[in-house]
Amino acid sequence: MKNKSVAYAVFTIMMILAGSIGYYIGRWYNGLPASELRQHDVIVATTTSLYQIGALNDLFEDFNNTTHLNIRFNVLVKGSGEALKLLADGSACIGFVHAPSLELQYLNQGVIERLAIFGYNEFILVGPREDPANVSGASNITEAFKRIFGAGEEGLARFVSRGDMSGTHVRELQLWKLAGLNPYGKSWYLISGQGMAQTLLMAENLNAYTLTDEGTYLRLVGSGKLEKIAMLVRDPLYLINVYSAYLSKASSCDNSYIWYVAYKFRDYLVGKGQELLASKYRGMINPVKGNETLISQAWGKLTTLG
Repeated sequence: MKNKSVAYAVFTIMMILAGSIGYYIGRWYNGLPASELRQHDVIVATTTSLYQIGALNDLFEDFNNTTHLNIRFNVLVKGSGEALKLLADGSACIGFVHAPSLELQYLNQGVIERLAIFGYNEFILVGPREDPANVSGASNITEAFKRIFGAGEEGLARFVSRGDMSGTHVRELQLWKLAGLNPYGKSWYLISGQGMAQTLLMAENLNAYTLTDEGTYLRLVGSGKLEKIAMLVRDPLYLINVYSAYLSKASSCDNSYIWYVAYKFRDYLVGKGQELLASKYRGMINPVKGNETLISQAWGKLTTLG
């Protein structure tokens, strides 16, 4: 407990120092002509869910409208695992992910710096409306996974996994581990290898179960693309889904231009960006404003799932 407290204290000090650096870089950049602030693309890696529901593009557009900087964001849409790798090697300089246990690994390696925890929603278990595994009667998500495993072995149910080391896939693997089960290689356990929207559509076509972020599910329901599968299980303990923004510490991102954009966007994200999430995306991605401590604590607990 003492070591954990010390670690949090050190992390807090680092964030304060980072903010100070960003402030002075910002002061320096304010004296530059606008044309010099638009000289480069900023390469961004993002989890698919944030991109597919349209939130990230809206945030970038509102940021540019608010700051009048017109920064060009070149977005690479990946799962959280791949996005973190791109940050680590400098292929992307800013990243948006939702895989706390993986994020902590990269933070501990010193290759990324957290800009902000800015949003959250929930993972949900969806599946056939007739619910052949009776997961809707489970007391929690691990019991639901046990029921899917049993029904799968009896030839009554199928499960579609993203299988791409995205934040959603990582959480799914953690849940199988908590349930004490390994479905890999089972005939009823299918791997899409695609983003969340495509995986949901695959589950719809196969009348199968899958784990999804709530935002992508709601967007597809709203567009009339999901009719056979429905939301079946929530679990506030294990299914909270926390979104964080990071800055790469790779040498290719180690310049004043990138720092300024990153810290300026962080200020927007925890300020006016929260208003945009609240007004347009609540339920799909909720703002953390007013619940910062609670969501930060949830992120910390999720890192312990392994």
